[in-house]
Amino acid sequence: MYISFAGIISLFLLAVGLIYLSRYKLKGFLSVMIAVFAYLFMIFGGIIIFYIVLSGPTA
Repeated sequence: MYISFAGIISLFLLAVGLIYLSRYKLKGFLSVMIAVFAYLFMIFGGIIIFYIVLSGPTA
């Protein structure tokens, strides 16, 4: 359970950091590439959260 929380938090922080980096620090094609990876991380984190919420308690 805690591993999934750590994974979700790291995905969220990684995605937010990459979005900030791509919007304010980078320009051109590299900015677009970093933004695509950031949004993919955000979607992946959302899917993990959705799965955890729907799986419910296991005991």
